[in-house]
Amino acid sequence: MSDASSAPDTLKDAAKPELTIYGSIATIRFRKPEYANRLSPDDLLTLREYIATVNRTKEVLVLRFVGDGKYFCSGYDISSLAAENAPSSLFFGETIDLIESARPVTIAAINGGAYGGGTDLCLACDFRIGVPAANMFMPAAKLGLHFYPGGMARYISRLGLNQAKRLFLTAEKIDAEEMLRIGFLTEIVQGDQLAARLDELSQLLAGMAPIALLGIKKHLNLIARAQVESQDIEEGVRCSESSSDISEGALAWKEKRLPQFNGT
Repeated sequence: MSDASSAPDTLKDAAKPELTIYGSIATIRFRKPEYANRLSPDDLLTLREYIATVNRTKEVLVLRFVGDGKYFCSGYDISSLAAENAPSSLFFGETIDLIESARPVTIAAINGGAYGGGTDLCLACDFRIGVPAANMFMPAAKLGLHFYPGGMARYISRLGLNQAKRLFLTAEKIDAEEMLRIGFLTEIVQGDQLAARLDELSQLLAGMAPIALLGIKKHLNLIARAQVESQDIEEGVRCSESSSDISEGALAWKEKRLPQFNGT
């Protein structure tokens, strides 16, 4: 089924990000290829609504981000900052923080260029699949814009301090191979294989035991920020040990078949 709203009345509405949900897999699609899939304040509000939707839809275990055209996402629509009533770029950063902390496991399918805040959206995702045509750069300092806290923390936790300084302070543009080398991408596939690999990884993740999958994802991200919530982790361990899923996992392992988990 689709959680996207009914048919839009205007072209502007039609270009908003779109959410679809099929079983345990949700997809958010950026639909402004003519504007390099940049995100306006209204788009950010839409993304917040979608994240809230997938967070409360317990069946959803995987959330994917995809872009139409030859770009993945070029970040915040900087022209919006000139409007008197436009939110600060801090609002963009807070939205990306929500993506990082989203309940499902997240995947960015990086089909092309990722620029500015779009690079941070990628880093907020748990997996980042790229293609040879992918590239990225972070022009904040070149534009005179100080970056928001969550994004700087993600750059350091994902890429390390030296690479974060390199990319932020020089605004250097790098290609897919370099993105892979420094850990920005988790893998590269050929362009015509991106959709298939995205589906393959999504199905693999959706087949995992939900209690373990979602708990481990949450705490790995927190630990990367030096937040070790030992009590919550220990509760997760005990919950998984008393679940029907652990019995099913052990039986499936013994019978050499795929497990059928139900999240209880």
